[in-house]
Amino acid sequence: MSDIEIRVLRFDSEVAQRLVRAALADLAARYGGSGDDTPVDAAEFEPPDGAFLVAYRDGEPLGCGGWRSHGDTGEVAEVKRMYTAPAARGRGVARAVLAAVERSAREQGRKRIVLECGDRQPEAIAMYQAAGYERIPNFGYYRDAPGCVSFGRTL
Repeated sequence: MSDIEIRVLRFDSEVAQRLVRAALADLAARYGGSGDDTPVDAAEFEPPDGAFLVAYRDGEPLGCGGWRSHGDTGEVAEVKRMYTAPAARGRGVARAVLAAVERSAREQGRKRIVLECGDRQPEAIAMYQAAGYERIPNFGYYRDAPGCVSFGRTL
């Protein structure tokens, strides 16, 4: 899907929040509850400490993902709120967003990138593994939750 356009948006923009709500609804359908209770602040996605990206095709927002700083060294980024609309899945949107997230983090000096995922997201796990991510010890809000799987890779 080479006609995907990636735009940097504010996390609290209307388009970004619409996609985030859809992402949380998708997670809620898989896991119950609100989908993800991880504390997230829009300011965490402001450069140089993070970024939020939205994939468009023909002017329609299809997916999103962002990164925020992780840890105290300033060298690690954490992927957050990766999502692709159901009608666009399997068409390279998530891979394009992930590549843009990684590029953005690298441009801001990050050397490594990490993420949390759940075991009821086999398509996401397969994509991360295909992109070179490897299992790492769990971290973050869900580190002790059953079904939490964490991944990381060098940028």
